[in-house]
Amino acid sequence: MKILVINCGSSSLKYQLIDMNDESVLAKGLVERIGIEGSNLVHKPTGKEEYKEAKVMESHKDAIELVLAALVDKDHGVIASTDEIGAVGHRVLHAGTKYSDSIIVNDDVKKVVRECFDLGPLHNPANLIGIEACEAAMPGTAQVAVFDTAFGMAMPQKAYLYAIPYEYLDKYSLRRYGFHGTSHSFVSKETIKFANLDPEKCKVIVCHLGNGASISASIGGKCVDTSMGLTPLEGLIMGTRSGDIDPTVVQFIANKEGKSVDEVLNILNKKSGVLGISGVSSDFRDIDKACAEGNERAIAARDAFIYRVAKYIGAYTAAMNGVDAIAFTAGVGENNAEYRKLICEYLTFLGVEIDDEANSHRGERVLISTPNSKVKVVAIPTNEELSIARETLALVK
Repeated sequence: MKILVINCGSSSLKYQLIDMNDESVLAKGLVERIGIEGSNLVHKPTGKEEYKEAKVMESHKDAIELVLAALVDKDHGVIASTDEIGAVGHRVLHAGTKYSDSIIVNDDVKKVVRECFDLGPLHNPANLIGIEACEAAMPGTAQVAVFDTAFGMAMPQKAYLYAIPYEYLDKYSLRRYGFHGTSHSFVSKETIKFANLDPEKCKVIVCHLGNGASISASIGGKCVDTSMGLTPLEGLIMGTRSGDIDPTVVQFIANKEGKSVDEVLNILNKKSGVLGISGVSSDFRDIDKACAEGNERAIAARDAFIYRVAKYIGAYTAAMNGVDAIAFTAGVGENNAEYRKLICEYLTFLGVEIDDEANSHRGERVLISTPNSKVKVVAIPTNEELSIARETLALVK
């Protein structure tokens, strides 16, 4: 079966068409600036030349139609007809407490996605638009919602509760959810297989480190804690997000600067993190360049980021009463050997030893710890699209 994976942003759409017989990618691409002047498609069919098209796209429905046309085009297409697409898997950010697993889309699913607009204001509306656009373009084709919060829904109550009046949990579902769930689920399971761990009892910490960053702890592939919370703002220091702070910082800045709560939260989401500390960039490559040039604020930003990651690893080791493997993934985790090394230097108390030669690899699935290391440390490239396709196939086959 061929599965089309769709990931809709507010003005963008990423996609992959995957043949699930061998899990090969037939084509992938990106539509940008939907509803904005200068909208365009970049389509990359496997084994053929990349195709680009600039075209006015007023809505995600227009974008979906353009993607489907590209997939069946006689020159740069990869299928003869959209009838070959057995199902569509959609990345959906938030389902609140209603759904803890992927599900075939029906009216109730769409209702829940809509009800969670306030929990995921940037993503959920776009996710729903993508689902409805695919329904219109491919009537009768199964649509599957794969929720980014699903992995974190396995957390026990002691991990997901906030210490606020319990009525807010009942009234508004205010609790820790966690995000990057599709990535954490995929990488934790791949780590178990790659490191040859006990699939039922192994304790794995996954470090999803990129411009957005989070850490999860899982036992037997099931999440027991994760660093992001009600929203993706909590947890690690990130590219532009502050991560954990004293909540009164919001009030203090609002009072001193004459700003509203919404304006301060915008600062914490978009102007903080390593960008806020360094004043240089939210891109870790720019941070590294500035560090090499002796920029003290960039060095402070890098050191704070690494420290926060190591601190969470230590906390989650305590939460699970041990750890069998630590996995690094996403843009920084997969490609930045220096950061992996510096993080693991905090973990010698666990008996972690890094093989510098193995750790020099970038973007590869590799064991980076020595044979003597008491904890296996791996780098595992994430593949959220394949994870979504697998979830989709399991529901429709």
